[in-house]
Amino acid sequence: MPLTIGGEDNRPVLQNETLIRDPAGGSNQSGLRDQNARLVLSYLRRHGAMASAEIARRSGLSAQTVSNIIRALTAEGLITRGAAIKGKVGKPSIPVALNPEGVLSLGLSIGRRAAELVLVDFDGAVIDSRATAYPYPVIDNVFAFLAESSAAITAARPGARELLAGIGVARPNQIWQWLELVNAPPAALRAWRDLDLGEAVADAAGLEAFIENDATSACVAEHLQGRGSEFSDFAYIFMGAFVGGGLVLNGKVVSGAARNAAALGPFPVPMPGGGVTQLLNVASLHVLESALLARGEAPGALRASPSDWSAFEADLGPWIDETARYLALVAAAIGSIVEVEAVLVDGAMPEDVRARLTAATRAAFGGLDATGIEPLRIEEAAVGRRARSIGAALLPIHARYFVA
Repeated sequence: MPLTIGGEDNRPVLQNETLIRDPAGGSNQSGLRDQNARLVLSYLRRHGAMASAEIARRSGLSAQTVSNIIRALTAEGLITRGAAIKGKVGKPSIPVALNPEGVLSLGLSIGRRAAELVLVDFDGAVIDSRATAYPYPVIDNVFAFLAESSAAITAARPGARELLAGIGVARPNQIWQWLELVNAPPAALRAWRDLDLGEAVADAAGLEAFIENDATSACVAEHLQGRGSEFSDFAYIFMGAFVGGGLVLNGKVVSGAARNAAALGPFPVPMPGGGVTQLLNVASLHVLESALLARGEAPGALRASPSDWSAFEADLGPWIDETARYLALVAAAIGSIVEVEAVLVDGAMPEDVRARLTAATRAAFGGLDATGIEPLRIEEAAVGRRARSIGAALLPIHARYFVA
């Protein structure tokens, strides 16, 4: 069984009040042993394998406390011991590391055009996945997909069920508000509006459920599995069916009281012919899909070819140029409001397309008057199209086992 840290394991629906907390100093009081265990695991997650003496030095815990925690975590199967390192004065040091097989977690991404379920290990690596596409999300179909896929994923790995920390769910905030843009009928909109998603997923999966905005979940994945170690403060743009975003300040993902911080999609931008519209109306994959449909391409053509969009270049090139101009405006707005080191560009697209979009955004930003804005880098993100589902899967792990 996984180490349960804090609270009773009675499948409450958590809203992930603090996505990532800054590591706090440890305490040698026995009443705070769980916090100390989280602290040790957090150092191993952030820095990789290290000896107990190094953990004690970094954390401020006593050597005896760290030794006791490592013994308990090893017994729980959460960490593994490496080979002894010799050649130094004194006893050989034995590094310890997270055991990838010690904890598993499910992540469900519910999008406006597709859903994906992934299984990740304690290191956050994806070890299995299932996906489905649709014209628009229907509740019964999404939950049928969840039931079938979760059963298949766990059945393929005997004992996996007992190792699950929970299930994270990434979904657009108020998904019903924009379903009409993908021609969903009014009944579908009302059904999502009236659903208690967290409770429904917890009941369906039989697991503790953690609910988060989809773009924020993607930002969590980038922060923890991508380039987050390079930047303490960055903004994140994820280009999905509709554009979304996230924000990391002081090494912490900012979620917001309504789980909608740095959403970016509703950001007002000027239209070429005059007037103002929301960013999602002019800079999203939905815009590209609409252009392809007008040309006679089959619905879902982009999703049918997730790693190669070269066949769509006639529409792809102009879409990149136009989208980049809008993203440059958003980057300038971000930089004028909050000091970040970089804006990272990601999306459900092939890596070469992401690279082109990033480069075009950087060039467009360079052409703006950035007087008064602190130097800002426009950089390519690293996690990619699965960022939302990976981030969702990381939510239970980090809520239960880590302080950062």
